[in-house]
Amino acid sequence: MTSAPEFSWLENGDGPPVVFLHGIGGGAGSWAPQLETLAERYRVIALDLPGYGQSEPLGNLSFPALANALTRFLDHLSLEKVHLVGHSIGGMIAQEFAAGQSGRLSSLTLSATSPAFGNPDGDFQKKFIAARLAPIEAGKTMADIAETVVPELVGAKASPEAIQLAKACMSKVPPATYSAMMHCLITFDRKADLANMAVPTMVLAGEDDTQAPAPMMERMATRIPGARFVCISGAGHLANIEQPSAFDSALTTFLDSL
Repeated sequence: MTSAPEFSWLENGDGPPVVFLHGIGGGAGSWAPQLETLAERYRVIALDLPGYGQSEPLGNLSFPALANALTRFLDHLSLEKVHLVGHSIGGMIAQEFAAGQSGRLSSLTLSATSPAFGNPDGDFQKKFIAARLAPIEAGKTMADIAETVVPELVGAKASPEAIQLAKACMSKVPPATYSAMMHCLITFDRKADLANMAVPTMVLAGEDDTQAPAPMMERMATRIPGARFVCISGAGHLANIEQPSAFDSALTTFLDSL
């Protein structure tokens, strides 16, 4: 783990920089498979988002603020241009960043994510937040929550080791960060910007993902000029952990094509 006053991150390898952004229940460690396998060809950098690991939380959490934090992180590492990979809410932050900082992207990979979550005041969103945060309000720990949530996220082919890694990552998320990110999640809407994405983009789905279903992500890809759509058979919401070889193959094939 490497840390600076504002950020903590994991890093391995040398070569073109690839920056990874994790999901709500993750952390830099959720990219452990990629940190090992992709480091032979790339400088692999997995950031702890604000409030995760040793990264400082943001006082006013919003997608613009998260994108600005990513800008500061890239500046801290003196990275002018990167390949950016975002998973779930990390993919939303990546879209937010691309909307204002496309010149700093060599490519964009959006994994198990969505271009919008809908109306924050909608009934579905209110029920979603209530259901996700009820265990915390009932006094459950993040380790307790991980035991229930992770099996619902993964596909049938996930190994016991993959499930254990996902649970370990989720167990380390501070409850306050988890709650704040959940409330932030339902504010996201960048549907109108998809047609204006001006960077090479891959949209990567898990065939069995119930959180960001593959058909929805395929429709998303059709709205991004020149985007490549890849669906990993038998994978759920955590494809990079569940099936790292298939995930890495899709990502390196995409990067090689550039």
